[in-house]
Amino acid sequence: MRLYRFAFTAAVAPLAVLSLVGSAPAGPLMLPAFERPVQARPVVAVAKDDENYDIDLIVGFSGKCTTFRVAGQNLPCRAVKYFHGESGRAYFTIAVDDPADKGRIVSFSGDKARRDSNDFYELTVDQVLLNSKERPLAGGVRVPRVEPASGTCKQVGDIESKQIKSISCVATDKAGQTYELQFQADGQPATMQKITREPLESVRRRARLRALKACRIKAAEAQILPRDTAAYIIQCLEQGGVSPVSDGQ
Repeated sequence: MRLYRFAFTAAVAPLAVLSLVGSAPAGPLMLPAFERPVQARPVVAVAKDDENYDIDLIVGFSGKCTTFRVAGQNLPCRAVKYFHGESGRAYFTIAVDDPADKGRIVSFSGDKARRDSNDFYELTVDQVLLNSKERPLAGGVRVPRVEPASGTCKQVGDIESKQIKSISCVATDKAGQTYELQFQADGQPATMQKITREPLESVRRRARLRALKACRIKAAEAQILPRDTAAYIIQCLEQGGVSPVSDGQ
């Protein structure tokens, strides 16, 4: 399918849903170049029981698209990111700069890759994913259209220092339509975000504590009498969809 800071929730969620509906079958785990240990990599916790989330690594690139064509049409490129799934499937994802459709996203995807030394990574593309606001919803997120395709994505740059120089992708679908990306980095280091899983109970407990703190603040701001504070907080939690009783009680 995240250069400006772009929240790629719109890209991650469709990729996760896609793994459930079976359009992107899991392949053998081919460790991408980004799997090498790096320093200062932000870690985001995801509930262990959340089967909808398959992504375990997100890499953002700083630079610009010198070429971006979809089915022969030149499109403006807004951001480029790399996603890696636990199944081994990887995605070079491009957000289209379309003011009328913020959810317009194109991804070059494959589950086989190779790496030469530390400065070259090649992904064999077998799918092109097309998403937009017109796509159907599944679980509250858009499900991209999957076009079987053949091609490659090549990334050049020093992975250890996160200095990516360029990314190039070329793929052709079964109808003969071509998809092309040429991305040139601007010298800024890539940003890497590792996704880890943790017990669902821990995620719920922290969410409840945050909600409890927010409700206590609201009670203080509303100057609720001490004798009415408990009832106020219970109502506040219930209105926010949080159970007043913890799972351990």
